[in-house]
Amino acid sequence: MASEAASQISVGALSAIFDETKPQIPEPIVQCVQIKPLPPQQNHAERILIILDLEVLQDLGEAEKIGEPKPLESKLEEEDKPQPTTISSHGFYGSSTHSAQTQGNDHTPLTRPSVAPGHATIYPIEAISPYAHKWTIKARCTSKSTIKTWHNRNGEGKLFSVNLLDDSGEIRATGFNDQCDMLYNIFQEGSVYYISSPCRVQIAKKQFTNLNNDYELTFERDTIVEKAEDQSDVPQVRFNFTIIGDLQSVEKDSTIDVIGVLKEVGETSQIVSKTTNKPYNKRELTLVDNTGFSVRLTVWGSTAMNFDVAPESVVAFKGVKVSDFGGRSLSLLSSGLMTVDPDIEEAHKLKGWYDAQGRAGAFTSHASMLGASTSTAKPEQFKTVAQVREEQLGMSDDAVYFSLKATVIYIKQDSMSYPACLSEGCNKKVTELDPGQWRCERCDKTYPKPEYRYIMLINVSDHTGHLWLNCFDEVGRSMMGVPADHLMQLRQDENEKTIGDIFQDANCRTWNFRCRAKIDYFGDQQRIRYQVSSAKPINYSEEASRLAHMIESYGI
Repeated sequence: MASEAASQISVGALSAIFDETKPQIPEPIVQCVQIKPLPPQQNHAERILIILDLEVLQDLGEAEKIGEPKPLESKLEEEDKPQPTTISSHGFYGSSTHSAQTQGNDHTPLTRPSVAPGHATIYPIEAISPYAHKWTIKARCTSKSTIKTWHNRNGEGKLFSVNLLDDSGEIRATGFNDQCDMLYNIFQEGSVYYISSPCRVQIAKKQFTNLNNDYELTFERDTIVEKAEDQSDVPQVRFNFTIIGDLQSVEKDSTIDVIGVLKEVGETSQIVSKTTNKPYNKRELTLVDNTGFSVRLTVWGSTAMNFDVAPESVVAFKGVKVSDFGGRSLSLLSSGLMTVDPDIEEAHKLKGWYDAQGRAGAFTSHASMLGASTSTAKPEQFKTVAQVREEQLGMSDDAVYFSLKATVIYIKQDSMSYPACLSEGCNKKVTELDPGQWRCERCDKTYPKPEYRYIMLINVSDHTGHLWLNCFDEVGRSMMGVPADHLMQLRQDENEKTIGDIFQDANCRTWNFRCRAKIDYFGDQQRIRYQVSSAKPINYSEEASRLAHMIESYGI
C-alpha cells in the first residue's frame, strides 16, 4: 500500500512553487508529514502555503511516513525569501498578472505580485494576511469616515477609517491618534494610493465593516501612503448583490449590497435617537427588481437631505443593513455608497427589464410578508408539491418563489441548530475552546456561552406528495414555539419528556409557506434547495376566499 502511494507523490513540487525556473506541476500530490499551529506573531519571514482546497487521496492513519521526506532547503539569502503565497488546487501557480478578480465568495487562485515603477512589489489586497510582511498595495479609497473620538476611564483618543479596493478585493484600514492626524487629509474618496507596510494586519471586526475580508489594517507610525499618478487601473467600486426577492432568506442585521429600480422617493423627515437624543434626517425610498418584489430602503443625514435621484433610475447601494422592522427593510450605513445608473451588467439588465415590462408590473412588498396587504401586491402563486416537482421550479438560473400550503410530517432533530456568536449582526458559528469559552473567529471575541439558532430541515406534505424544506431561525421559532436556546438547555438538563412534547406539538401542523427554489451545487452534483422565507398559520377566512377564487377560475 505504501509503495503504491509513494509512486503517486509529485517529486519536486514544493520546490517548484518557489522557483519559477523549475518545471511546474499543475496539481501536485503531496504527503502531509506534520500538523502544528502557527504562533500568533511571526517576526521573521517564513515560507508558508495557505491551502484553499485539497482532496485526500489516501488516509494512512498512524502508518509510517512514505519514503524519507526531507525539509525543503532554501537556496535564497535571508532578504530574498519569498513572501507567503496562497494556492489552490486549480491554477496552483497563480497568474503572471498582479491581481485576479473574484466573484462573491468564490476562491480564485491568488496571483503573483507585480512591480510598479518607483515602488516595491505590488501585492493584491487578497494576498494580505498576518503572514505577509513587506508589501505595497495600490488601492482606491472608496469610503472615508469622519473623525470619531472616544472618552473612557482608560483615556481618550480619535480615529478614522477608510475602505480600500483593488481588482482582487477590499479591506478596511483604520488610523488612530497620531496616524489619524497625519493621514486623514491625505485620503480622498475616489482617489488611488500606494500603501506600504509596516501596517498591522489583524482579524476584521465585522460589526464595524461591511467588507468581505477576514482581515483589516491598522496604520502605524512608519506606514507610507502616497497618491498614485495613474488612477485608471484600479476599479471604482466592487459589488456583491443580493436580489430583492431573496431578502426574506437573509439574516436580520446582515450587511449586503443591493441594486434596483427607484420606484418611489419619500419626503425627508426627522427622528430623534433614543440613545443619544440627537435628531437625524431620513428619507425612505422604494426599490424594485425583476423578482417581482419591492423593498423600503432608508437613507440618512446629508444623503437624505440632498437626495435628487430621478424615479425610475437604476441605483446600486453598497453596505446596507437588513432589518426586520415591518417585514424586511434596508438602511444605508454611514460607510455605505450609492451609485446611480452604474455602468455594470446588472444595471443594464434591470433597465432593459423595467422599460420592457417592469414599469407596468405589480410588486409584492416585503412588508406584506407579515400579513399586511398592499394595493400593489400581486396574488401569491400557490403551488402543490406535485406542481413544484413537475414544473421543475428552481432549475433555471434564477431563483423562483412560490407559496405552499402543507403539513409538517417530520422535523429532523439532529443538527437542527448551531451555536452562534453573541455580537450584534454577526450570527456566525462559534467554536468551544474550553468549557465556558466560545470563540468567534469573525469577531475575534470569546464568550462564556453562545446563542443557539435554528437551521431546521423539515419534511412537509400535501395531498400530492412531500417535500424537504430548509428553515432559518425566525421560521424555526415560529414553528417550534420556543427559541433554539431553550431546546438546547432542555437537552443539557436531559429533560427528554418536555423536548418530546415540543416536537409533538410542532408536528402535524399546517402552514402557509413562502418558499424560494434555487439550484445548489455539492461538488459535481446539483440539487434544488427549497428555502422557507416565512411560515404563517392558516387564516381560514383568507383560505376560503382563495379557494373560492380558484373555483371561479375553472368557469363552472
